[in-house]
Amino acid sequence: MNPLDISAIVDLVCGIVGGLGLFLLGMKNMSEGMQAVAGAGLRHMISAVTNNRIAATIVGVVVTTVVQSSSVTTVMVVGFVNSGVMELAQGIGVIMGANIGTTVTGWILVLKVGKYGLPLMGGAAFVYLFSKGDRWRYWAMAFMGVGMVFFGLELMKDACAIIKEIPAFESWFQRFRADSYIGVLQCAMAGCVLTTLVQSSSATLGITISLASQGIIPYETAAALVLGENVGTTITAILASLGATTNARRAAYFHVVFNLIGVFWITLIFQWYIELIYWIFNWYAWFVSIAIIDVTHIVMVDGKETFPNTTPMIAATHTIFNVVNTLLFLPFLPWFVKMLNRFVPSKEFKEKPRLTDLDIRILETPLLAIEQSRKEIEKMSMGCSRMLEWLAELLQQDEPDKALGDRLRQREQVLDSMQDEIAEFITNLLAGNVPHSVADEARQQLRMADEYESVSDYIVNLDKFDRKLRRDGHRFTTEQREGLAELNRHISDYLAAVNEALIQENRSVLTKTDAMSKRARTEIKQLRRQHLEDLSSGAIAPIVSVAYMATLNAYARVRDHSHNIAEVVSGEK
Repeated sequence: MNPLDISAIVDLVCGIVGGLGLFLLGMKNMSEGMQAVAGAGLRHMISAVTNNRIAATIVGVVVTTVVQSSSVTTVMVVGFVNSGVMELAQGIGVIMGANIGTTVTGWILVLKVGKYGLPLMGGAAFVYLFSKGDRWRYWAMAFMGVGMVFFGLELMKDACAIIKEIPAFESWFQRFRADSYIGVLQCAMAGCVLTTLVQSSSATLGITISLASQGIIPYETAAALVLGENVGTTITAILASLGATTNARRAAYFHVVFNLIGVFWITLIFQWYIELIYWIFNWYAWFVSIAIIDVTHIVMVDGKETFPNTTPMIAATHTIFNVVNTLLFLPFLPWFVKMLNRFVPSKEFKEKPRLTDLDIRILETPLLAIEQSRKEIEKMSMGCSRMLEWLAELLQQDEPDKALGDRLRQREQVLDSMQDEIAEFITNLLAGNVPHSVADEARQQLRMADEYESVSDYIVNLDKFDRKLRRDGHRFTTEQREGLAELNRHISDYLAAVNEALIQENRSVLTKTDAMSKRARTEIKQLRRQHLEDLSSGAIAPIVSVAYMATLNAYARVRDHSHNIAEVVSGEK
């Protein structure tokens, strides 16, 4: 090999590696920027997914179009199904939509703005560095990612042009021909392997378009490569399902089956499918009164031959296949759910060792992760309200219900463990690169989890004071029990109002619950004052007096922690 060939190979490798790296980084930045900007919408959209297969598919299309990564969407779905937040039928509907949404990347690359990639990246970088507002910064991150994608694609195109200068390389690429069924399978397999290695179907699509636009491979070969990339991208979901629950593995397996069956039937009619694409483009050319779109049309750019018409045809090949494949699968969705349930049977033991629905896979999408942890905080709030109801029953019973008392103490232990899991999840979330708004909400959730756990501790203490008195042969007086029952009811109402404000994200919670908070505090003072006056009669045993004062103090602490939660909900620091 002569020195010129070695130099060309070095330029080729550097161009491909550098362009691919920049392309992947651009896709990541674009995805993260768009997630941050459209976060609230994504949160509402995912939570609105129902068992309606068409609605779930549309959500999958929209979410993947926004985040520009079917891998992110499928991993997110596996995480949701694993945690039980999403049913299997909902999950596979979203996965099918994700396959359509990911084809938008090809149409972005159709835009002939490659030469503007560098100035777009530079301009967005200035906005990102010097902007003070979070929203502007994340818009800049998204556009910076777009610039990186286009500039990376240009670098790969320039690098691919070098292949023509190395006859040995060019002849090797010419061996990939989709002119027979075996040839189509070989090309599809190559696309599958490449996508598995790179872990991004968008990146391999960029490489394929670069090769085709430089004339290294013909359009038919590029189309077969793109079809194979659909199978290669399923490895991400498979990896995400390792160690997951049965339902999560079923969702990942469906992603593989969906793409394998799709690629199988399309390869059988590949030549007719290619003719269909040609017919569509020629019909479009006739409709808009332009010359017939010729995939072999050559345009000289900087003295090099390029084939610009291949890019839109590759994008169309990718999109039409995924749309048709999804439409074919939609009617049989219930059947596939039954099939997956049969061939991937549930385990005999309980699979969910954790108390929360939090899943580490969801950390890849911070705005959805913070929504999941919020749901767990809401569960803690409901748990504390139920504990106050159970406590009210126990305090009034002549013979305390042992089962109810055990349930009360067990719920407190559950809330302790939930706080630990939420704290671990949010700590891992904050360790990543998250928007300021998400970081602020995460810190607020940590505080609320601690406050609710403290509420549960004091409720259990209230039950302990009563049980200790009973063991020693004492009870609170009738007047004391009536006063405590009234106080319990008022504090329960106050906590319920705070919980409702948390669920509804009502920022005016302090104003709305101020009267209830003051009433509870005044009532505690009155009961304490009345008790001190009753002590002068000498009719109250010292042990009852101590337990009663401790009980009032515990109720005061429940009220204080509830007020702290209201402050967090209202946005006060």
